[in-house]
Amino acid sequence: MRTTRDLIAESAIPEHEAVRLLAMATDRPMTSVRIGFPVSTDTLARFDALVSRRRSGEPLQYIEGSVPFGPVSIAVDERVLIPRPETEEILEIVQARCLDPEVIVDLCTGSGALAVALAAVFPGASVYATDVDPGALAVARHNAEANRVAVSFFEGDLFDALPRGLVGEIDLIVANPPYLTVAEYAEAPADVKREPIHALVSGRSGTEYVERIAHEAPTWLSDDGVVICEISEFRSEAAQAAFDPLGAETVPDGAGKPRFVLGARTSEVA
Repeated sequence: MRTTRDLIAESAIPEHEAVRLLAMATDRPMTSVRIGFPVSTDTLARFDALVSRRRSGEPLQYIEGSVPFGPVSIAVDERVLIPRPETEEILEIVQARCLDPEVIVDLCTGSGALAVALAAVFPGASVYATDVDPGALAVARHNAEANRVAVSFFEGDLFDALPRGLVGEIDLIVANPPYLTVAEYAEAPADVKREPIHALVSGRSGTEYVERIAHEAPTWLSDDGVVICEISEFRSEAAQAAFDPLGAETVPDGAGKPRFVLGARTSEVA
């Protein structure tokens, strides 16, 4: 009888992906899958079906259905962008700088990963999130409910979706907006193109959303409010220029690439 070790060796996908899919097909831990055990005909059929989906270009995270993100688990499907480890570093920035926000807004929330994680980290805060896509908001609302946190979601374009009562009251704005150019998207891997294009592509320059956030944030921030925006590593200078009126600071990600721009209404980043 064939074993999980046989299937890993024979699979036409990378080993770590085969292990993850076998764990799904067998409902067993990945460590057990790697050690090896016999598989039934039904299990083999389930595994083959999962491998076929992956080989067709479907992202592994969509197949698995969820990703870990900070202290929470986030459900994902084709309606939302897959949360990246780089985006998770926004949580680390907030905590490293000892920010203690009472009012938090997550723009371009997508799956709700940042909003849900921040609501878990700051249970006493009021958390709001916006997105233009009703499908993404449905996923985000599910994630908030599944993680038992309170987030108020609004459909609309960036700040336009927020209640006007939040003007001048927001202590922390976070955003992972679209920042690919049209040309970059054309060269993107096939599995990336399975994600929603509107969550990836900003426009011709790739800075359209970043510039709008920088321009509009001061109206909404509280006196000591901070804004943190994920950016393209290739356009950090343009992002910093847009945030200069807010005392811009560019922060590298774990790989040392310029990945985030920070600003504050007081022109002093906390």
